[in-house]
Amino acid sequence: MTATMRPNISACPACAAAPAAEALAEQEAQKDVRIALSVPAVHCAACIVAVEKALANHPGVESARVNLTLKRATVEAEPHVMPQDLVKVLEGIGYEAHELDAGTLSATETDKAGRELLMRLAVAGFASMNVMLLSVSVWSGAADATRDMFHWISAAITLPTIAFSGQPFFRSAWAALKNARLNMDVPITLAILLAIVTSLWETSLSGEHAYFDAALALTFFLLAGRYLDHRTRAIARSAAEELAALEVPRAILLVDGEQRQVPVAEVAVGDLVLVRPGGRMPVDGEVAEGQSELDRSLLTGETIPVYAGPGLGVSAGEVNLTGPLVIRATAVGEETSLHRMADLVAIAESGRSRYTSLADSAAKLYAPGVHILSALSFAGWYLYTFDVRTALNIAAAVLIITCPCALGLAVPAVTTAASGRLFRKGMLIKHSTALERLAQVDTVVFDKTGTLTAGAPELMNLGQVSTRDVQVALALAEASSHPLSQSLVKAARDAGFDPAEVDEITEVPGYGTKGLWQGREVRLGRASWLEAPTISRTAAWLKVGDEAPQAFEFIDRLRDGAEEAIAALKAAGKEVYLMSGDTTAAVEEMANRLGIPHWLAEALPADKATRVQAMTDDGKRVLMVGDGLNDTAALAAAHVSISPASALDAARVASDIVLLGHDLSPIGDAVTTARSAIRRIRENFRIATLYNVIAVPLAVAGLATPLIAALAMSASSITVSLNALRLR
Repeated sequence: MTATMRPNISACPACAAAPAAEALAEQEAQKDVRIALSVPAVHCAACIVAVEKALANHPGVESARVNLTLKRATVEAEPHVMPQDLVKVLEGIGYEAHELDAGTLSATETDKAGRELLMRLAVAGFASMNVMLLSVSVWSGAADATRDMFHWISAAITLPTIAFSGQPFFRSAWAALKNARLNMDVPITLAILLAIVTSLWETSLSGEHAYFDAALALTFFLLAGRYLDHRTRAIARSAAEELAALEVPRAILLVDGEQRQVPVAEVAVGDLVLVRPGGRMPVDGEVAEGQSELDRSLLTGETIPVYAGPGLGVSAGEVNLTGPLVIRATAVGEETSLHRMADLVAIAESGRSRYTSLADSAAKLYAPGVHILSALSFAGWYLYTFDVRTALNIAAAVLIITCPCALGLAVPAVTTAASGRLFRKGMLIKHSTALERLAQVDTVVFDKTGTLTAGAPELMNLGQVSTRDVQVALALAEASSHPLSQSLVKAARDAGFDPAEVDEITEVPGYGTKGLWQGREVRLGRASWLEAPTISRTAAWLKVGDEAPQAFEFIDRLRDGAEEAIAALKAAGKEVYLMSGDTTAAVEEMANRLGIPHWLAEALPADKATRVQAMTDDGKRVLMVGDGLNDTAALAAAHVSISPASALDAARVASDIVLLGHDLSPIGDAVTTARSAIRRIRENFRIATLYNVIAVPLAVAGLATPLIAALAMSASSITVSLNALRLR
């Protein structure tokens, strides 16, 4: 037994360590990888269950979780599981999916600010209740040593609580003072600190009054307002970061005819990159080999895929549909069009962040007024009594009783009530000042594809095509992943058609599908391939043998409520524009169909952002409604913006409001609700002002005891909150 326990001795420590290092390396290689997918179509609990179940059933997947708010699925899987495989799994059950760079998003997963505010609010509330109980004893007649003991216990509770819970106000006030300006947190901080200093001084001198309870109540009410404000917004993330996360993290590099999967950062200008069907372009470049079709809808808004052959220029983010392509890189990394779009968004976001909220505007007048009034009260009472203690007590009372507790709640109470009303109608308010800006809108700009329309072509003339042609076309369409083919399959199957027996079906990348039916060649695809005439409407053509081609005509279906939303906005006196990257004929047809007088076709992402910025420079307050990557810069540049929940992460993050359902009609109601909300906010400011008109003379006259200060603050806060609830 002793022999078996004796350690082996090696003459070479490195040799002894090598097996352990190899085992550690093997263990690291076998660790699960984390894959993030954007799933924009997820909108309910049933969607979550379906997506998680489909992903979990895929071989190699350890776990899958869906975040409904972020429209994102996070998957823990074995190293051999590829994101493209998971995308196909979700597309198989009807959910569009896009790979995201999990590393780029890792810093935005948790809502640390919300948790911090809630924790500080809970501590302030608990401490406030305890100190208030002690204050009741003092107000009930406790005197001398008993009163002093209660005051010292209150101080022991208040000091650490204020030091912890008041940090959001202290940090904000210090940041403002460092930049030689005032905000609402400056008088708040001064009132809290002066109340504590005065209370400690009074307690040390065995005075009758202390403001510990008022300081805690003030902190609690203002933290409640700050948390309500935070709850009206989604997790604060940059749209530019989301765009960066949408960039393809890996590429298939061709080196001497061999395929190597490398991080996209390692691709250099001039390298050859293979993009398989269904994959996104990782770089800008031109097609060196292969034929296929490209889906550019996310970048340009074009509804119909374009033919891709040697020499065609492609951009990062475009989707390859039908055949493998070899791309020669002409721009990589920060030089790609997708990255330049991220820069546009960042610039637009920084411009919109200069908007001054109603609360900040009020603070510019209110904060110096409160300070001057408190200073004058101190000076007047000191000159009248030559008693620093009396003068300081009254100055503190003025600061506390006039402290902007009601003003601090005026905006968040209303925005929370309005957000709740709009949420029940299917709209999520993300940004704290979105309602204020929405109420000022006089111009509305809509994107077309995916916003006013469903983004999917709908077959229009099925009933006008012979049964034979439908059955043959159905057989050919089922062998293709082209959007028009998929739409044809759905329409024909829903109408009860079965496919004809077509043999030797093959897909010709960039053109369509062909096969043999009853000994004759049949083809379904582009007009140029079948020598068919050109028509104004989008169409796929079927040719049977030598017969004349038969057109299957498609139209982009309107979203539910699109007509109602446009009509409501026009009735409210708003100018309505349509801007799209789609063709002139398609955009003009849509504008005429909806009665939109102003429209712009074939607009690039930079064109949309520039046009929106030009409207802003002309004094217009623009509401932008869009869903694609090509809309992201315009969404960020607009005065206020809305995107559907089906939009990609980048568009939803750049927008201020998310439309949760498929119906656009709530947009008209949102503008009305926003105007009502602003009226309530202004009413709250007037209530707070009236409160101060009544309370200030009491404080200046030296009649504001701590009890009066606490009751006055509570009364004003409750009144403001009740007025806000009228919106519901």
